[in-house]
Amino acid sequence: RGVSFFDYKKMTVFRCQDNCAERGYLYAGLEFGAECYCGHKVQAPNASESECNMECKGERSSTCGGANRLSIYRLELAQESARRYGSAIFRGCFRQPDNVTIALPASQPMPNMSVDKCVDFCTEKEFPLSVLAGTVCRCGFPTTLFPLHEREDEQLCAQRCAGEEFESCGTTEFLLVYQTQVQDNRCMDRRFLPTRSKQLVALASFPGAGNTWARHLIELATGFYTGSYYFDGSLYNKGFKGERDHWRSGRTICIKTHESGQKEIEAFDAAILLIRNPYKALMAEFNRKYGGHIGFAAHAHWRGKEWPEFVANYAPWWATHTLDWLRFGRKVLVVHFEDLKQDLFKQLKRMVGLLGIAACEDRLLCVEGQKDGNFKRSGLRKLEYDPYTPEMRKMISGYIRTVDAALKLRNLSGVPDDYYPR
Repeated sequence: RGVSFFDYKKMTVFRCQDNCAERGYLYAGLEFGAECYCGHKVQAPNASESECNMECKGERSSTCGGANRLSIYRLELAQESARRYGSAIFRGCFRQPDNVTIALPASQPMPNMSVDKCVDFCTEKEFPLSVLAGTVCRCGFPTTLFPLHEREDEQLCAQRCAGEEFESCGTTEFLLVYQTQVQDNRCMDRRFLPTRSKQLVALASFPGAGNTWARHLIELATGFYTGSYYFDGSLYNKGFKGERDHWRSGRTICIKTHESGQKEIEAFDAAILLIRNPYKALMAEFNRKYGGHIGFAAHAHWRGKEWPEFVANYAPWWATHTLDWLRFGRKVLVVHFEDLKQDLFKQLKRMVGLLGIAACEDRLLCVEGQKDGNFKRSGLRKLEYDPYTPEMRKMISGYIRTVDAALKLRNLSGVPDDYYPR
């Protein structure tokens, strides 16, 4: 009953699984050689294995269901993956907080409990969290009393709902938490700095390393606009009002820049240096270059001469960008994009600290609930093949080793392990 999509030329088992997992579904089902369905429940009896007899359109050696028959896979979901039930996002299983009536101020006994009923109740009450505690539905906000940082094993919450046979409703001690569509407004207000800043702080990154997303997080976390070394009208229209200010205006909390020359770097008093896996950053920037901020490059660009030329020119820059900021930058805070995704609260706290703002924890918890903003590409158009040749990988691996060594030389943590291709 979740997302579905069809591809009568290129459907593969991996593609279906990947798209369902990315959207947080528990199951992926393939039918008719070309159709992919995602969902949380399997509400049909088993059929004979032999009835799933149609090859996948994009992978002749694999089976993709049959006529009115689904090949079904249970998915292993990454912890950060957002599982969806209708419009609600699954946040996990958590132990009941102390002072539960203060932490979750609205509640309603529901003898016939289901996920939908509790989500609807909390949405109506205008709370962003819907919490199932057996036969009681509770609502609230993420706060220091209930920060949603210590997940428990989901099995502890696996008590069947009284009103829905296929769903879990938690217990009085272990609570199942969903995020509703209600916006948490505690971190939405933004303005220019009231007095001119005495220091210019760069938000420096190689293109494609998540700079726009980091700006979104910083603006929500601090309440102040970020600026830019450049002007991008499309970002201004998306709400980045600091985009139009001159970067030296002093009215913005930090300034986006992709520059990497000594003179440009020394113009800043401090910097947050955002580093991302070059394989991912290069593909993200190539997509931006040929498809816009949240669009995609066409297959013709990947298959044509544009991609090899792009890698040859941009891969060395990925390394020199980091090396230059480490060498010439004053007071540089290194943040790995992957760490920011994995542990947003901790990394964002570090970033806000460098910006000289006292981090309001409730505000940071509010940011966690709406971290994506409008800056995430949909996964439906992922490439069906690896665009990197062995020669490209050999070259990029050399740059990764150079950057890793430079970081360690300054007693900083090296690049994450997954930068190296398996």
